[in-house]
Amino acid sequence: MTDPFRLRVQKVIASTFADTIKPDNGYTFDLTDSVFRGRLYFGDTDPVPMVSILEPPMPLEALRAPPNASTSQGEWMLLIQGFVDDDSENPTDPAHILMADVKRCLVVQQKRQHALPKRGYNPFGLNDLDAPNRLESFKIGAGVVRPPEPQVSNKAYFWLSLALKIVEDNGDPFR
Repeated sequence: MTDPFRLRVQKVIASTFADTIKPDNGYTFDLTDSVFRGRLYFGDTDPVPMVSILEPPMPLEALRAPPNASTSQGEWMLLIQGFVDDDSENPTDPAHILMADVKRCLVVQQKRQHALPKRGYNPFGLNDLDAPNRLESFKIGAGVVRPPEPQVSNKAYFWLSLALKIVEDNGDPFR
């Protein structure tokens, strides 16, 4: 079975991070086998550094579609959370560096948008000319870095928002 559009988007972002963010490609960290989707909690046996792609608990409302139309458009928010071993003297420094690696990887994707005739751009190479579902663009948030906090994580971490502009056919989400 084909994955629904939103899952395909998350998978391509995750694989882009895992395949791209490596010292061999000029990045500080190596995220090979360290990118997850939908994981909120991590333990001491999980790899560090690591990144998780999540959705916020409350969705943004899509723009209204015309009557009897199954297609909607609007922003879909994703949250990227990254964990690192902290520096004993300056605990958040490594989290700032990992967040910078992730931002740089996303900016490279924005600049590599492949033009599609009559459809604008094609971030991450996701869009099919004939498919009603598409990712039109995305905006990278400012991000925030936090030190280890007993109730949250024993690692320094960052949160980064990613606002994706999508068009989605709710009647055919697998296309």
